[in-house]
Amino acid sequence: MKSPSHTEYRSGSDPRILRDALGTFATGVTVVTSLGDNGEPVGLTANSFTSVSLDPPLLLVCPARSASTTSALEASDHFAINVLRADQRHISTLFATKGTDRFSEITFDTCEHGVPIIHDALANFECRKHAVHDGGDHLILIGEITRVRFTPEHEPLLYYGGQYRSLQAD
Repeated sequence: MKSPSHTEYRSGSDPRILRDALGTFATGVTVVTSLGDNGEPVGLTANSFTSVSLDPPLLLVCPARSASTTSALEASDHFAINVLRADQRHISTLFATKGTDRFSEITFDTCEHGVPIIHDALANFECRKHAVHDGGDHLILIGEITRVRFTPEHEPLLYYGGQYRSLQAD
């Protein structure tokens, strides 16, 4: 017997429908950091992040082409992925806001290549650029992980259905 369903199948080309459907997949929240042309730190919030391979150790992130930081990420040989903790929502918002001095409001270290590493993040992945691919209105940036540090005892910051979430009930 077929179970009753309220699922409605719609065209896959409408941007709003796609955003809503893709929003049903819960993700972690990251801040991608690097250095700009003048050596200044740059960064942006991204939730399109995933592991690719353990051998070699690869990950990917997909920054929007429209983001002011994307060209610096594409040009840089090194970048970092900073996975945010549940109590770092303010950092996600800061790095998603245009026109702010993002690094003046956070504590960060730098890796051996000078790339900013957000202090007290759930995890930091230092990467060497491995490949860049066209991803439509996004860039697919693949990095080879050169060093990682993490603190698994903290809760991750999650994003689901267009809102920040946590593992605990809000």
